[in-house]
Amino acid sequence: MCKIIAKTKDMPREEWLKLRKQGIGGSDAGAVCGVNPYSSPMKVFHDKTSDGTEEIDNEAVRQGNDLEDYVAQRFMEATGKKVRRSNAMYCSEEHPFMIADVDRLVVGEDAGLECKTASAYNADKWKDGEIPPHYALQCYHYMAVTGKKTWYIAAVILGREFVCRKLVWDDALISHLIEAEKSFWHNHVVPGIMPEPDGSKICDEVLGKYFRTVEKESEIALEGFDEKLGRREEILAQMEKLEEEKRKIEQEVKLFMQGSERASSGKYRVSWGSVDTARFDTKRFKEERPELYRDYAKVSSSRRFQVKAA
Repeated sequence: MCKIIAKTKDMPREEWLKLRKQGIGGSDAGAVCGVNPYSSPMKVFHDKTSDGTEEIDNEAVRQGNDLEDYVAQRFMEATGKKVRRSNAMYCSEEHPFMIADVDRLVVGEDAGLECKTASAYNADKWKDGEIPPHYALQCYHYMAVTGKKTWYIAAVILGREFVCRKLVWDDALISHLIEAEKSFWHNHVVPGIMPEPDGSKICDEVLGKYFRTVEKESEIALEGFDEKLGRREEILAQMEKLEEEKRKIEQEVKLFMQGSERASSGKYRVSWGSVDTARFDTKRFKEERPELYRDYAKVSSSRRFQVKAA
């Protein structure tokens, strides 16, 4: 069973973003479970525990929002089903930290619809009836919150095709998902305990946001990390060796190609073409136009991580 926690029709965007911080939403489910390539448990933790609201605004996100109606229309044309907006945010009565703001509900059926747009570069992730794992978990999350037994996901792969998939209630999977989200919420978000690092670039970004300021000339004892830092040195040495091997292979191919721009085999296509690049001469501009440089220079602050032998 679920209940409506807010009506979202005509709700200001900032208010909607604050409302999302009150629980784990469908787009958070894949990250909490570690299968979202664009997010991580630490990012979700930051989103739910930080004071401010942050919204990603890029071309992919804008296209996804703008094309949601189009995807819903294509779904109705392809299936003959009718869908409607819910204009509400829901939460699970049994697990109130699980929230859902769904794209569409299917009229006359115990089902919902998730609308997606995908780049042609990601078309292979939808082939042969497949669904990207974090999108599948998003749908199962919505089923867990609303209690609906079926969820459809429709996607327009830009410039390529329209695809539609059907997901049905899976007791075992949904039980595991609820436990994972429950553990994350009560063991991390509620007590304010940050999840363990996972090695992702997103994790680096979150740590940079959390610990942005530094106490000058401060120093603490580094305890319990000698073995891990030693392993880091081994990894760096291996990376350097592999990078050298990679360059050698590339150089051998270049030597073979000589003046040719392209080369191909039955398995690979190689190009080695001319590229003209115009770069702004910052050093010269600073020397010749120091006042203008000061007016337009933008100072950004970040922390640099370095490891040196004692």
